[in-house]
Amino acid sequence: MNLTELGEFVRSRRDRVRPADVGLVAGPRRRVPGLRRDEVAMLAGASTDYYIEIERGGAQPSEQMLASLARALRLTADERDHLYRLAGRPLPSPGGSSAHLHPAMFDLLERLAGTPAFVCTDLQVMLVQNRLADALFGPIVPATGPGASFIHQWFTGDPRARSLYPEEDHEHHSRTFVADLRAAVGRRGRRDRESAQLIGELELRSEEFARLWAERDVAVRRTDRKRVLHPSLGILHLNCLNLLSEDGRQRLTWFTPVAGTDTAEKLELLAVVGTQDLRAEA
Repeated sequence: MNLTELGEFVRSRRDRVRPADVGLVAGPRRRVPGLRRDEVAMLAGASTDYYIEIERGGAQPSEQMLASLARALRLTADERDHLYRLAGRPLPSPGGSSAHLHPAMFDLLERLAGTPAFVCTDLQVMLVQNRLADALFGPIVPATGPGASFIHQWFTGDPRARSLYPEEDHEHHSRTFVADLRAAVGRRGRRDRESAQLIGELELRSEEFARLWAERDVAVRRTDRKRVLHPSLGILHLNCLNLLSEDGRQRLTWFTPVAGTDTAEKLELLAVVGTQDLRAEA
């Protein structure tokens, strides 16, 4: 662990990131070539004072904060690993919630401001989502281990997961999740501990999952059509599209309105009000 060097390294990476690279307006009176400290703090979800302490070498960031800093500063995989080592933290697993998010995929996500979009792992662990996805699906709930997977939440009775879709669509989504998961497990191989732990726990805790898993259906989810149930706007009819990384470990998922429905208008309204409760506003 070398917190002094950690602060110097973070500051050097901050200096090289231009505001336009992260969707910020530079402004005419800018004094620094890269990002300001408060901008990095905002992008990483930290207070400015805490981020300043990191640069001063006076704080040891958590694994979650390191992952956020790596994404905010658009670090490469090697730079991300160096950041963790300087902080004295173990390197995160390739498929966990702190998995390295490729800067190019992150940039593409941020350019999809007018449509809900997120990046997740092949085990359905959410890594990051844009503002419109946050308003549509709710914020990402921090979790570790198998519980970080949306598939785990879906099959273990998490009411938040099931409430996203009408009940009559649940069987379809269950089958889609399981078939896609089997494809992911095949890519990872039998020795992958993360997927083995997830499957083992789901087989013990969910009769539905055990039944579907035994059927051995396999299909990579590339496109789908979903009905998403929003608490204020009602049902939104959405085309679900996926862009997979080269190794298949991550995917960028975005949603477009189905033609002939009122979903486009609902998304426009959602983009304006964000996460406000529309029922309370009414």
